[in-house]
Amino acid sequence: MRNQIKINTPADIAQSRAAGKLAAEVLAMLVPHVKAGVTTDQLDQLCNDYIVNVQKAVPANVGYHGFPKTVCASVNDVVCHGIPSGTPLKDGDIVNLDIAVIKDGWFGDTSRMYVVGEATPEAQHLIKTTYDAMCAGIRVVKPGATLGDIGHAIQTLAEKEGFSVVREYCGHGIGKVYHDEPQILHYGFPDQGMKLKAGMIFTVEPMLNAGKRHVKNMPDGWTVLTKDGSLSAQWEHMVAVTETGFEILTAWPDDIEGYSPIT
Repeated sequence: MRNQIKINTPADIAQSRAAGKLAAEVLAMLVPHVKAGVTTDQLDQLCNDYIVNVQKAVPANVGYHGFPKTVCASVNDVVCHGIPSGTPLKDGDIVNLDIAVIKDGWFGDTSRMYVVGEATPEAQHLIKTTYDAMCAGIRVVKPGATLGDIGHAIQTLAEKEGFSVVREYCGHGIGKVYHDEPQILHYGFPDQGMKLKAGMIFTVEPMLNAGKRHVKNMPDGWTVLTKDGSLSAQWEHMVAVTETGFEILTAWPDDIEGYSPIT
């Protein structure tokens, strides 16, 4: 696998940063629109229009391995890859929206959580812990650290708070290829696995469940649910390994109350 890992030049990282910035802007644009009564289909159309008409970019998910929509919309017990639908959101729902764009041949990929109205304390705790777990994984990124260090940091924080880490889905290398090597597991052991090198670009995107970690797949071939019906949450950033640490390539253009930038 080591021979397959792309080491990006500063010019490459600039291209990746530009694509990541666009993806982050799409999710910020959606903030005022995620509310009770709105359907995820409507949110999907907003994303498509914004990417195509405003950003002059390409929606990466449309047609990707047959996926029919622009955004993955995962509500409540949907872990990932939810297909937007005509079902209205309701007060108390938690929603992960995952977007990817292509700009000048480079992919930008990011996701974040939204709350419709007022979430339960359990849901708020899950969302915040998932964010903190992502941050913990990102903060260990630097040359010489291992993939196991990332997974261990995420798993340790998640399980300390009583949540489980989904193991069937992981982060991934990204650049001119949407899903590339290396695979970034969100669980693991310190000092194990491939060592990181400056110039690598990948996503860190843990999925945590309020109940057990096990998942089930729906007949549509995309939607993944928690097996026990518990809530699930996810956050995702694209990260570049720098000479001294990391750079977030999908930094949000807006402030999310209670969620500090990762430093």
